[in-house]
Amino acid sequence: MSAPLTGIRVVDFSRVLAGPLCAQTLLELGAEVIKVEPPAGDLSRRAFPREAEISGYYAQQNAGKRNVSIDLNAPGAREVALRLCDRADVIVENFRPGTLPSFGLDYDTVSARNPRVVYVSISGYGQHGAWRSRSAYAPTIQAESGITAITMDQFGAPEGRPRTDSLSHADVYSGLHAAVAVLAALDHRDRTGEGQYIDVAMAAVMLSVNERLHADLSGQDLGAETPILGATDCPFFVSPEGATFVIPMSLVGSMSFPLYLAAMRRADLADDPRFRTPEARREHLDELHAIVQEWIWTFDDMASLDVQFDEAKIPTGQLRTVGEFADSQWVRQWTATRSVPDRNGGRITVPGPPWHFSAAGEPGSPERVPARQGEHNDDILRELGFDEDEIGSLRRLGALTEPSRSLVEPSRSDGNGRERANDPRRAHTEERSPDQADRHTVPRTRRSANSHETSSERS
Repeated sequence: MSAPLTGIRVVDFSRVLAGPLCAQTLLELGAEVIKVEPPAGDLSRRAFPREAEISGYYAQQNAGKRNVSIDLNAPGAREVALRLCDRADVIVENFRPGTLPSFGLDYDTVSARNPRVVYVSISGYGQHGAWRSRSAYAPTIQAESGITAITMDQFGAPEGRPRTDSLSHADVYSGLHAAVAVLAALDHRDRTGEGQYIDVAMAAVMLSVNERLHADLSGQDLGAETPILGATDCPFFVSPEGATFVIPMSLVGSMSFPLYLAAMRRADLADDPRFRTPEARREHLDELHAIVQEWIWTFDDMASLDVQFDEAKIPTGQLRTVGEFADSQWVRQWTATRSVPDRNGGRITVPGPPWHFSAAGEPGSPERVPARQGEHNDDILRELGFDEDEIGSLRRLGALTEPSRSLVEPSRSDGNGRERANDPRRAHTEERSPDQADRHTVPRTRRSANSHETSSERS
């Protein structure tokens, strides 16, 4: 038995979320993934909670990847990176546009040596155009693309203060879309023998996942009517046992209101002046909600209520915390979560794969171990054809970051009074992917020591 991508090798230059999630998805599908970290390490290693250098955030996106840590500014390090790329089926990166080309690791250079490679770049606004150099956290992309405005329109702004979502949808969706594109490119390669370059823009992704974009751009005023088939105006109720649950159908909308009447056997409410139109239902929403709630409480339990709702094609979902859901029978049966070692004697709970393949064996296996920074340096370099003398030379030249090296060392000078990137203060400014970089920056030609990014001026 083997997973679908068994035999595929991925080189992951990315950091934090969008790129690592793309590579992790390919790993869960059976690929071998080698993560390339700069000396300052992936910023997500410093997230909380964490044990030593393994944070939960880092483990969730990187467990199971082999790890090599190199300083691309050091002599010999670029040759290590090129040999990795020579053997790669897939390369994933989410640096600011122009960063890897400054090290001679752009698609044209790599594909000249390895024509079958599939190379994917994830950035805020793509590799070309006026916005290519703009910084882009998930919240900024969600704000720019209209997602935050939709959320605020739906839920308002408490105390007059706008708010964004608590989850990084733009990063997650972009990582998944990048993985989908990689799978398509691998299929194309199987048929033609040709690799190719993939440019993923987070802003475009957020437009593509907005299922109501057509309504938002239609120019039509729907009045009290809600955009149909969207997760709008979902009412919450209290079950006969006292638990809160949600119904994903509006009490106001003309498509969904009749379903409530069918479930309650209350066709008479359709002629009630308070509920005859969407505008009327919106005005008297509290009264309509109370009628449904009182009907719910006529049942002995949620199971019997669900039978009635199911007849009317109305689903329900209990409001749970993540912890409550993770402790449910369904999660255990599906293996929807699993634990990985924190490398300090404990375990970290992370998501399991969301799919089960009949030809891939038991879900959730084998165990995924989050690597220490540079943990597989010597093994990987030997596989790339470096002998022991060459590995020793790379180590002496500072090209390799050793796994025993602290993530948080005192700042060092590179000899010219400039701070080196293993200083955590520098790491938080230079060690960011294109979706997490400082805004209003202009790249210089000098490369930033240890960071794998071009140095920049900040306003």
